[in-house]
Amino acid sequence: MTRLTDAHDALLLDLDGTLYRGPDPIDGAVDILRECSSQLCYVTNNASRSPAQVAEHLRDLGFRAPDESVVTSSQAAGRLLARLLPAGATVLVVGTDALEAEVSAAGLVPVRTAEPTPDAVVQGHSPDTGWANIAEATYAIRAGARWVATNADTSLPTPRGLGPGNGAMVAAVAAATGATPIVAGKPEAPLMKDALERSGSTTPLVVGDRLDTDIAGANEVGVPSLLVLTGVSTVHDVLTAVRHERPTYLAASLSALLEEPAASLVPSEPSDTWTVSLSGSVLRVETTRDVDDDGDLWIEALREVLPAVWALGGFDTVEGASGAAADVVARWTA
Repeated sequence: MTRLTDAHDALLLDLDGTLYRGPDPIDGAVDILRECSSQLCYVTNNASRSPAQVAEHLRDLGFRAPDESVVTSSQAAGRLLARLLPAGATVLVVGTDALEAEVSAAGLVPVRTAEPTPDAVVQGHSPDTGWANIAEATYAIRAGARWVATNADTSLPTPRGLGPGNGAMVAAVAAATGATPIVAGKPEAPLMKDALERSGSTTPLVVGDRLDTDIAGANEVGVPSLLVLTGVSTVHDVLTAVRHERPTYLAASLSALLEEPAASLVPSEPSDTWTVSLSGSVLRVETTRDVDDDGDLWIEALREVLPAVWALGGFDTVEGASGAAADVVARWTA
């Protein structure tokens, strides 16, 4: 049997919500990746830690992760700034020491104040970012400094639920300046291109839990993707996904990597077994299938209805007509 992992020479793996949630690995993730034949490349929008720190954390959780297998948005931001600015230019860093180190590694001079006005501002996630940091960025940008954000994720997974991500802080600076940053991380191309270059892959697969970053990032650089429903994006998000956020493969978990590709492939044509229709703002799902016996019908049904649902347009709620359809919709909305 050819498994999904066997069809790709590298897996470009997201971290939060895909491999771990808070301090713990997601059930089965460590064992599944041990069985994968592909090169593992860890690609994260989180700019708060250095690649070595990320790799060490992954190893502590049981993953196979040499330092060079990690690509972060702080690295991508550093390389982007180096292309935009001459060597020795000053960059106001809003973020952690790890981000500051990437600015230095790019041949630029990190600073923490807007006086004198720096050549650029780079903004990455840090739990310690406060008003004073945002104010310095605002002063610099208003005075003409270029602005790069490591990523624009508005939220990030924490042990207590979704917390504010770097994008929330970026939005504050945007509101104060009227400016728009250049974004280095997913879904923009710089981070994905860095990962492709580092991996040397010719047949990569992006694996992640977010439509708006992981999947959109894969589509941005023309790479197939697998969305796993273990993190941020929900069934409703998938059903309402806009074109540039639609995955190639869809699965409940990373176990799809060890199954045949066809098992998780999102079909291109509507299903004969599952039909959908719109009644006002209600999406109605019907099927000829029997009641679910093995517990997996919900994800199979989700894949099968997507071509028809995406062709229909918007809706507010979903209902199952009866029997298996009602069971599936109940699982989708649980």
